[in-house]
Amino acid sequence: MSADRPNTPHDDGGPAFPVTPPATVEHPGHYYITPVAHQGMTLRDYFAAFAMSARMQLGGLEETIADDAYAQADAMLKARNA
Repeated sequence: MSADRPNTPHDDGGPAFPVTPPATVEHPGHYYITPVAHQGMTLRDYFAAFAMSARMQLGGLEETIADDAYAQADAMLKARNA
């Protein structure tokens, strides 16, 4: 993150690929617990990855590209929640 932009919390949009929480399944004489799936990347990260891919075509400094990608992701989340 650039020095002029403080590291502040963002609405991350939740998981990009939500999963069902673990559950206990009961069968006669047996109990099974479904595995806990990792939540993976957030929707903000997912949006930023696509924005970064497009932004890299223009070239520039990596830090600037990353900042631009997350700014675009934040804008997408804001529009999504409007």
